[in-house]
Amino acid sequence: MTTPTLIPPAPAPARPAHRDGNVLRWLAAYTFSLVGDSVYYMALAWAAARSGSAGQAGLVLAVGAVPRALLMLGGGVIADRFGPRRVVIGSDALRSVIILGMAGALLVTGSHLWLLIVLALVFGAVDAVLLPALGALPPRITGPGELARVQGLKGLASRVANIGGAPIGGLAVALGGTAATFAVAGVLFAVSTALLVRVRIARLDGEGQKTKDRALRELSDGLRYIRGHRLLAPLMLVIAVGELGFAAPLNIGLALLAKERAWGASGMGWIVAAFGAGAGAASLLLSVRGRVPRAGLVLPLALLGGTTAIAGLAYAPSVVFAAVAGVVIGLLAGLSGALCGALMQTATEPAYLGRVTAVASLFTMGIAPLGYPLAGAAIGAWGTGPVFLASAGVCASGALIGLASRHLRRAELPS
Repeated sequence: MTTPTLIPPAPAPARPAHRDGNVLRWLAAYTFSLVGDSVYYMALAWAAARSGSAGQAGLVLAVGAVPRALLMLGGGVIADRFGPRRVVIGSDALRSVIILGMAGALLVTGSHLWLLIVLALVFGAVDAVLLPALGALPPRITGPGELARVQGLKGLASRVANIGGAPIGGLAVALGGTAATFAVAGVLFAVSTALLVRVRIARLDGEGQKTKDRALRELSDGLRYIRGHRLLAPLMLVIAVGELGFAAPLNIGLALLAKERAWGASGMGWIVAAFGAGAGAASLLLSVRGRVPRAGLVLPLALLGGTTAIAGLAYAPSVVFAAVAGVVIGLLAGLSGALCGALMQTATEPAYLGRVTAVASLFTMGIAPLGYPLAGAAIGAWGTGPVFLASAGVCASGALIGLASRHLRRAELPS
Protein backbone atom coordinates (compact mmCIF):
# COMPACT_ATOMS: atom_id res chain seq x y z
CA MET A 1 0.00 0.00 0.00
CA THR A 2 1.57 3.27 -1.08
CA THR A 3 1.43 6.46 0.94
CA PRO A 4 -0.49 9.18 -0.91
CA THR A 5 1.49 12.23 -1.92
CA LEU A 6 0.30 15.31 -0.10
CA ILE A 7 -0.32 18.37 -2.24
CA PRO A 8 0.86 21.59 -0.58
CA PRO A 9 -1.87 24.11 0.20
CA ALA A 10 -2.22 27.28 -1.84
CA PRO A 11 0.31 29.86 -0.62
CA ALA A 12 -0.94 33.09 0.88
CA PRO A 13 -0.92 35.88 -1.72
CA ALA A 14 1.83 38.48 -1.63
CA ARG A 15 -0.73 41.22 -2.26
CA PRO A 16 -4.37 41.84 -1.33
CA ALA A 17 -6.74 40.27 -3.84
CA HIS A 18 -7.72 43.58 -5.42
CA ARG A 19 -4.04 44.26 -6.16
CA ASP A 20 -3.10 40.74 -7.21
CA GLY A 21 -2.67 40.47 -10.98
CA ASN A 22 -3.60 36.79 -10.97
CA VAL A 23 -6.88 37.48 -9.15
CA LEU A 24 -7.62 40.40 -11.45
CA ARG A 25 -7.14 38.17 -14.51
CA TRP A 26 -9.63 35.74 -13.01
CA LEU A 27 -11.98 38.64 -12.25
CA ALA A 28 -11.75 39.86 -15.86
CA ALA A 29 -12.55 36.34 -17.12
CA TYR A 30 -15.49 36.10 -14.72
CA THR A 31 -16.80 39.51 -15.86
CA PHE A 32 -16.55 38.62 -19.55
CA SER A 33 -18.41 35.38 -18.82
CA LEU A 34 -21.21 37.21 -16.98
CA VAL A 35 -21.57 39.77 -19.77
CA GLY A 36 -21.68 36.89 -22.25
CA ASP A 37 -24.50 35.34 -20.20
CA SER A 38 -26.49 38.59 -20.37
CA VAL A 39 -26.00 38.89 -24.13
CA TYR A 40 -26.88 35.20 -24.64
CA TYR A 41 -30.15 35.45 -22.71
CA MET A 42 -31.10 38.61 -24.58
CA ALA A 43 -30.43 36.89 -27.91
CA LEU A 44 -32.40 33.81 -26.83
CA ALA A 45 -35.35 35.89 -25.64
CA TRP A 46 -35.39 37.96 -28.84
CA ALA A 47 -35.16 34.91 -31.10
CA ALA A 48 -37.87 33.10 -29.13
CA ALA A 49 -40.21 36.10 -29.25
CA ARG A 50 -39.83 36.31 -33.04
CA SER A 51 -40.28 32.56 -33.56
CA GLY A 52 -43.42 31.90 -31.53
CA SER A 53 -46.08 33.24 -29.22
CA ALA A 54 -45.43 34.88 -25.87
CA GLY A 55 -46.14 31.58 -24.11
CA GLN A 56 -43.72 29.72 -26.36
CA ALA A 57 -41.06 32.37 -25.77
CA GLY A 58 -41.50 31.91 -22.02
CA LEU A 59 -41.16 28.15 -22.48
CA VAL A 60 -37.82 28.58 -24.28
CA LEU A 61 -36.46 30.72 -21.45
CA ALA A 62 -37.74 28.33 -18.78
CA VAL A 63 -36.51 25.01 -20.18
CA GLY A 64 -32.87 25.95 -19.68
CA ALA A 65 -33.41 25.94 -15.91
CA VAL A 66 -34.52 22.29 -15.93
CA PRO A 67 -31.15 20.62 -16.74
CA ARG A 68 -29.42 23.17 -14.53
CA ALA A 69 -31.50 22.11 -11.55
CA LEU A 70 -31.41 18.38 -12.32
CA LEU A 71 -27.69 18.14 -13.08
CA MET A 72 -26.21 20.69 -10.68
CA LEU A 73 -25.28 18.16 -7.99
CA GLY A 74 -23.67 15.95 -10.59
CA GLY A 75 -21.68 18.98 -11.75
CA GLY A 76 -20.29 19.28 -8.23
CA VAL A 77 -19.11 15.67 -8.35
CA ILE A 78 -17.37 16.32 -11.69
CA ALA A 79 -15.64 19.43 -10.31
CA ASP A 80 -14.28 17.52 -7.30
CA ARG A 81 -13.26 14.46 -9.31
CA PHE A 82 -11.45 16.20 -12.19
CA GLY A 83 -10.48 19.49 -10.55
CA PRO A 84 -12.22 22.84 -11.08
CA ARG A 85 -9.54 24.29 -13.38
CA ARG A 86 -10.03 21.90 -16.27
CA VAL A 87 -13.81 21.80 -15.73
CA VAL A 88 -14.17 25.60 -15.80
CA ILE A 89 -11.93 26.07 -18.83
CA GLY A 90 -13.51 23.18 -20.71
CA SER A 91 -17.08 24.29 -19.92
CA ASP A 92 -16.44 27.92 -20.83
CA ALA A 93 -14.81 26.88 -24.11
CA LEU A 94 -17.70 24.53 -24.85
CA ARG A 95 -20.20 27.34 -24.27
CA SER A 96 -18.31 29.47 -26.79
CA VAL A 97 -18.36 26.70 -29.39
CA ILE A 98 -22.08 26.02 -28.83
CA ILE A 99 -23.12 29.67 -29.12
CA LEU A 100 -20.92 30.38 -32.15
CA GLY A 101 -22.32 27.24 -33.77
CA MET A 102 -25.83 28.50 -33.06
CA ALA A 103 -25.00 31.81 -34.72
CA GLY A 104 -23.86 29.93 -37.83
CA ALA A 105 -26.94 27.70 -37.80
CA LEU A 106 -29.25 30.72 -37.68
CA LEU A 107 -27.57 32.18 -40.73
CA VAL A 108 -28.15 28.96 -42.65
CA THR A 109 -31.54 27.72 -41.44
CA GLY A 110 -33.16 30.71 -39.80
CA SER A 111 -34.71 30.80 -36.33
CA HIS A 112 -36.84 27.78 -35.38
CA LEU A 113 -38.47 27.24 -32.00
CA TRP A 114 -37.28 23.65 -31.67
CA LEU A 115 -33.69 24.73 -32.34
CA LEU A 116 -33.88 27.38 -29.59
CA ILE A 117 -35.28 24.82 -27.14
CA VAL A 118 -32.41 22.43 -27.89
CA LEU A 119 -29.94 25.29 -27.39
CA ALA A 120 -31.49 26.25 -24.05
CA LEU A 121 -31.37 22.65 -22.82
CA VAL A 122 -27.73 22.12 -23.88
CA PHE A 123 -26.61 25.46 -22.48
CA GLY A 124 -28.37 24.73 -19.17
CA ALA A 125 -26.65 21.34 -18.95
CA VAL A 126 -23.22 22.91 -19.51
CA ASP A 127 -24.03 25.56 -16.90
CA ALA A 128 -24.80 22.80 -14.40
CA VAL A 129 -21.21 21.59 -14.76
CA LEU A 130 -19.65 25.06 -14.92
CA LEU A 131 -21.22 26.73 -11.88
CA PRO A 132 -19.99 24.36 -9.12
CA ALA A 133 -16.45 24.41 -10.54
CA LEU A 134 -16.59 28.21 -10.80
CA GLY A 135 -17.52 28.47 -7.14
CA ALA A 136 -14.64 26.19 -6.15
CA LEU A 137 -11.97 28.41 -7.76
CA PRO A 138 -11.49 31.33 -5.28
CA PRO A 139 -9.63 29.31 -2.59
CA ARG A 140 -7.23 28.19 -5.33
CA ILE A 141 -6.31 31.68 -6.56
CA THR A 142 -5.86 33.52 -3.25
CA GLY A 143 -5.27 32.95 0.45
CA PRO A 144 -8.02 32.24 3.01
CA GLY A 145 -7.83 35.77 4.41
CA GLU A 146 -8.73 37.26 1.02
CA LEU A 147 -11.86 35.24 0.30
CA ALA A 148 -14.27 37.91 1.60
CA ARG A 149 -12.56 40.46 -0.66
CA VAL A 150 -12.90 38.09 -3.62
CA GLN A 151 -16.62 37.75 -2.89
CA GLY A 152 -16.87 41.54 -2.94
CA LEU A 153 -15.04 41.65 -6.28
CA LYS A 154 -17.44 39.04 -7.66
CA GLY A 155 -20.34 41.23 -6.59
CA LEU A 156 -18.84 44.22 -8.39
CA ALA A 157 -18.39 42.08 -11.51
CA SER A 158 -22.07 41.14 -11.35
CA ARG A 159 -23.05 44.81 -11.16
CA VAL A 160 -20.84 45.62 -14.17
CA ALA A 161 -22.36 42.74 -16.14
CA ASN A 162 -25.91 43.81 -15.28
CA ILE A 163 -25.21 47.37 -16.38
CA GLY A 164 -23.17 46.57 -19.50
CA GLY A 165 -24.67 43.32 -20.76
CA ALA A 166 -28.10 44.63 -21.75
CA PRO A 167 -26.84 47.60 -23.83
CA ILE A 168 -24.28 45.40 -25.62
CA GLY A 169 -26.94 42.81 -26.41
CA GLY A 170 -29.44 45.44 -27.50
CA LEU A 171 -26.91 47.10 -29.80
CA ALA A 172 -25.95 43.73 -31.33
CA VAL A 173 -29.63 42.90 -31.98
CA ALA A 174 -30.26 46.32 -33.55
CA LEU A 175 -27.18 46.23 -35.80
CA GLY A 176 -26.87 42.58 -36.77
CA GLY A 177 -29.92 40.67 -35.64
CA THR A 178 -30.14 37.49 -33.58
CA ALA A 179 -27.27 35.62 -35.24
CA ALA A 180 -24.87 38.52 -34.64
CA THR A 181 -25.95 38.72 -30.99
CA PHE A 182 -25.25 35.03 -30.45
CA ALA A 183 -21.87 35.55 -32.14
CA VAL A 184 -21.06 38.40 -29.72
CA ALA A 185 -21.93 36.16 -26.76
CA GLY A 186 -19.73 33.38 -28.17
CA VAL A 187 -16.80 35.76 -28.57
CA LEU A 188 -17.23 36.99 -24.98
CA PHE A 189 -17.12 33.38 -23.74
CA ALA A 190 -14.00 32.79 -25.86
CA VAL A 191 -12.27 35.82 -24.32
CA SER A 192 -13.22 34.54 -20.86
CA THR A 193 -11.68 31.15 -21.68
CA ALA A 194 -8.46 32.74 -22.95
CA LEU A 195 -8.11 34.75 -19.73
CA LEU A 196 -8.83 31.69 -17.56
CA VAL A 197 -6.02 29.75 -19.23
CA ARG A 198 -3.59 32.42 -18.00
CA VAL A 199 -4.81 32.31 -14.40
CA ARG A 200 -2.51 30.46 -12.00
CA ILE A 201 -4.70 28.03 -10.05
CA ALA A 202 -3.06 26.28 -7.11
CA ARG A 203 -3.79 22.69 -6.17
CA LEU A 204 -5.03 22.31 -2.61
CA ASP A 205 -4.34 19.60 -0.08
CA GLY A 206 -6.60 16.65 -0.90
CA GLU A 207 -7.28 17.65 -4.48
CA GLY A 208 -6.48 15.32 -7.32
CA GLN A 209 -6.54 12.09 -5.31
CA LYS A 210 -7.91 9.28 -7.44
CA THR A 211 -11.15 7.66 -6.39
CA LYS A 212 -12.82 4.50 -7.55
CA ASP A 213 -16.18 5.44 -6.04
CA ARG A 214 -19.13 5.74 -8.34
CA ALA A 215 -20.56 9.19 -8.98
CA LEU A 216 -23.69 8.49 -6.93
CA ARG A 217 -21.60 7.41 -3.95
CA GLU A 218 -19.46 10.52 -4.24
CA LEU A 219 -22.60 12.64 -4.29
CA SER A 220 -23.99 10.87 -1.22
CA ASP A 221 -20.64 11.33 0.49
CA GLY A 222 -20.78 15.06 -0.21
CA LEU A 223 -24.30 15.37 1.19
CA ARG A 224 -23.31 13.45 4.33
CA TYR A 225 -20.29 15.73 4.69
CA ILE A 226 -22.53 18.82 4.68
CA ARG A 227 -25.07 17.27 7.04
CA GLY A 228 -22.38 16.29 9.56
CA HIS A 229 -20.44 19.58 9.42
CA ARG A 230 -21.05 21.83 12.41
CA LEU A 231 -20.82 25.04 10.37
CA LEU A 232 -21.87 24.06 6.85
CA ALA A 233 -25.12 22.36 7.91
CA PRO A 234 -26.69 25.49 9.48
CA LEU A 235 -25.10 27.71 6.82
CA MET A 236 -26.81 25.74 4.03
CA LEU A 237 -30.12 26.06 5.84
CA VAL A 238 -29.64 29.82 6.08
CA ILE A 239 -28.84 30.00 2.35
CA ALA A 240 -31.82 27.84 1.38
CA VAL A 241 -34.44 29.52 3.56
CA GLY A 242 -33.10 33.05 3.06
CA GLU A 243 -32.99 32.71 -0.73
CA LEU A 244 -36.49 31.26 -0.78
CA GLY A 245 -37.76 34.38 0.98
CA PHE A 246 -35.73 36.91 -1.01
CA ALA A 247 -36.20 35.52 -4.52
CA ALA A 248 -39.94 35.96 -5.09
CA PRO A 249 -40.42 39.58 -3.90
CA LEU A 250 -37.27 40.83 -5.62
CA ASN A 251 -38.13 39.25 -8.97
CA ILE A 252 -41.78 38.78 -9.84
CA GLY A 253 -43.08 40.57 -6.74
CA LEU A 254 -41.41 43.88 -7.53
CA ALA A 255 -42.99 44.11 -10.99
CA LEU A 256 -46.43 43.33 -9.57
CA LEU A 257 -45.93 45.87 -6.77
CA ALA A 258 -45.11 48.61 -9.29
CA LYS A 259 -48.19 47.66 -11.31
CA GLU A 260 -50.45 47.63 -8.24
CA ARG A 261 -49.26 51.07 -7.08
CA ALA A 262 -49.34 52.53 -10.62
CA TRP A 263 -45.65 53.46 -10.38
CA GLY A 264 -45.07 52.28 -13.93
CA ALA A 265 -41.93 50.89 -15.52
CA SER A 266 -39.92 53.98 -14.54
CA GLY A 267 -40.81 53.52 -10.86
CA MET A 268 -39.79 49.90 -10.99
CA GLY A 269 -36.56 50.93 -12.71
CA TRP A 270 -35.71 53.32 -9.89
CA ILE A 271 -36.26 50.60 -7.27
CA VAL A 272 -34.16 48.09 -9.20
CA ALA A 273 -31.41 50.70 -9.62
CA ALA A 274 -31.54 51.45 -5.90
CA PHE A 275 -31.21 47.76 -5.08
CA GLY A 276 -28.23 47.53 -7.44
CA ALA A 277 -26.62 50.57 -5.80
CA GLY A 278 -26.99 49.01 -2.35
CA ALA A 279 -25.59 45.66 -3.50
CA GLY A 280 -22.73 47.45 -5.25
CA ALA A 281 -21.92 49.40 -2.09
CA ALA A 282 -21.76 46.15 -0.09
CA SER A 283 -19.46 44.58 -2.69
CA LEU A 284 -17.23 47.66 -2.74
CA LEU A 285 -17.02 47.65 1.06
CA LEU A 286 -15.87 44.04 1.13
CA SER A 287 -13.48 44.57 -1.81
CA VAL A 288 -11.70 47.40 -0.01
CA ARG A 289 -11.96 46.26 3.60
CA GLY A 290 -11.29 42.60 2.90
CA ARG A 291 -12.63 41.19 6.14
CA VAL A 292 -15.65 41.56 8.42
CA PRO A 293 -15.07 40.82 12.13
CA ARG A 294 -17.48 38.28 13.63
CA ALA A 295 -18.69 37.36 10.16
CA GLY A 296 -20.83 34.48 11.42
CA LEU A 297 -22.87 36.84 13.61
CA VAL A 298 -23.01 39.68 11.10
CA LEU A 299 -24.45 37.33 8.44
CA PRO A 300 -27.82 36.52 10.13
CA LEU A 301 -28.12 40.06 11.52
CA ALA A 302 -27.72 41.49 8.00
CA LEU A 303 -30.29 38.99 6.74
CA LEU A 304 -32.66 40.04 9.50
CA GLY A 305 -32.22 43.71 8.58
CA GLY A 306 -32.94 42.93 4.93
CA THR A 307 -36.05 41.08 6.06
CA THR A 308 -37.36 44.23 7.74
CA ALA A 309 -36.72 46.24 4.58
CA ILE A 310 -38.64 43.70 2.47
CA ALA A 311 -41.65 44.06 4.77
CA GLY A 312 -41.37 47.85 4.57
CA LEU A 313 -41.14 47.78 0.78
CA ALA A 314 -44.69 46.40 0.50
CA TYR A 315 -46.08 49.40 2.40
CA ALA A 316 -43.89 52.17 0.96
CA PRO A 317 -46.16 55.16 0.22
CA SER A 318 -44.13 56.37 -2.77
CA VAL A 319 -41.37 55.42 -5.18
CA VAL A 320 -38.88 57.42 -3.09
CA PHE A 321 -39.52 55.38 0.05
CA ALA A 322 -39.52 52.16 -1.99
CA ALA A 323 -36.15 53.10 -3.48
CA VAL A 324 -34.73 53.72 0.00
CA ALA A 325 -35.94 50.27 1.02
CA GLY A 326 -34.33 48.89 -2.15
CA VAL A 327 -30.96 50.38 -1.18
CA VAL A 328 -31.19 48.81 2.29
CA ILE A 329 -32.21 45.43 0.86
CA GLY A 330 -29.39 45.50 -1.68
CA LEU A 331 -26.81 46.52 0.90
CA LEU A 332 -27.75 43.92 3.50
CA ALA A 333 -28.54 41.12 1.04
CA GLY A 334 -25.25 41.75 -0.75
CA LEU A 335 -23.36 41.65 2.55
CA SER A 336 -25.03 38.49 3.84
CA GLY A 337 -24.65 36.73 0.48
CA ALA A 338 -20.94 37.52 0.23
CA LEU A 339 -20.34 36.37 3.81
CA CYS A 340 -22.19 33.12 3.06
CA GLY A 341 -19.85 32.47 0.14
CA ALA A 342 -16.69 33.35 2.04
CA LEU A 343 -17.58 31.26 5.11
CA MET A 344 -18.61 28.32 2.92
CA GLN A 345 -15.29 28.34 1.06
CA THR A 346 -13.12 28.71 4.16
CA ALA A 347 -14.96 26.00 6.10
CA THR A 348 -15.08 23.37 3.32
CA GLU A 349 -12.31 20.83 2.81
CA PRO A 350 -10.84 21.20 -0.71
CA ALA A 351 -11.95 17.72 -1.79
CA TYR A 352 -15.61 18.71 -1.23
CA LEU A 353 -15.66 22.29 -2.57
CA GLY A 354 -17.36 21.42 -5.85
CA ARG A 355 -20.14 19.42 -4.24
CA VAL A 356 -20.74 21.98 -1.49
CA THR A 357 -20.89 24.78 -4.05
CA ALA A 358 -23.30 22.70 -6.14
CA VAL A 359 -25.70 22.32 -3.21
CA ALA A 360 -25.63 26.06 -2.50
CA SER A 361 -26.13 26.85 -6.21
CA LEU A 362 -29.03 24.41 -6.36
CA PHE A 363 -30.81 26.36 -3.61
CA THR A 364 -30.14 29.77 -5.14
CA MET A 365 -30.59 29.00 -8.86
CA GLY A 366 -32.66 25.83 -8.93
CA ILE A 367 -35.16 25.62 -6.09
CA ALA A 368 -35.85 29.27 -5.22
CA PRO A 369 -37.20 30.20 -8.70
CA LEU A 370 -39.80 27.47 -8.36
CA GLY A 371 -41.61 29.81 -5.97
CA TYR A 372 -42.23 32.46 -8.64
CA PRO A 373 -45.50 31.03 -9.98
CA LEU A 374 -46.78 30.48 -6.42
CA ALA A 375 -45.86 34.05 -5.43
CA GLY A 376 -47.54 35.46 -8.53
CA ALA A 377 -50.74 33.53 -7.85
CA ALA A 378 -50.73 34.58 -4.18
CA ILE A 379 -50.26 38.25 -5.09
CA GLY A 380 -53.14 37.95 -7.56
CA ALA A 381 -55.35 36.55 -4.79
CA TRP A 382 -54.33 38.63 -1.76
CA GLY A 383 -52.24 41.54 -3.02
CA THR A 384 -48.59 42.40 -2.51
CA GLY A 385 -48.72 43.31 1.19
CA PRO A 386 -49.49 39.87 2.67
CA VAL A 387 -47.16 38.08 0.24
CA PHE A 388 -44.24 40.42 0.98
CA LEU A 389 -44.85 39.94 4.70
CA ALA A 390 -44.90 36.17 4.24
CA SER A 391 -41.63 36.35 2.28
CA ALA A 392 -40.13 38.51 5.01
CA GLY A 393 -41.20 35.90 7.53
CA VAL A 394 -39.43 33.18 5.55
CA CYS A 395 -36.26 35.30 5.44
CA ALA A 396 -36.53 35.95 9.17
CA SER A 397 -36.71 32.19 9.73
CA GLY A 398 -33.40 31.82 7.89
CA ALA A 399 -31.83 34.53 10.04
CA LEU A 400 -33.10 32.88 13.23
CA ILE A 401 -31.63 29.55 12.12
CA GLY A 402 -28.27 31.31 11.83
CA LEU A 403 -28.60 33.00 15.21
CA ALA A 404 -29.59 29.72 16.84
CA SER A 405 -26.42 27.98 15.66
CA ARG A 406 -23.57 28.52 18.11
CA HIS A 407 -20.98 27.39 15.56
CA LEU A 408 -22.24 29.81 12.92
CA ARG A 409 -22.54 32.72 15.36
CA ARG A 410 -18.92 32.25 16.40
CA ALA A 411 -17.55 31.67 12.90
CA GLU A 412 -14.74 34.00 11.82
CA LEU A 413 -13.05 34.61 8.50
CA PRO A 414 -9.28 34.05 8.52
CA SER A 415 -7.21 37.20 8.94
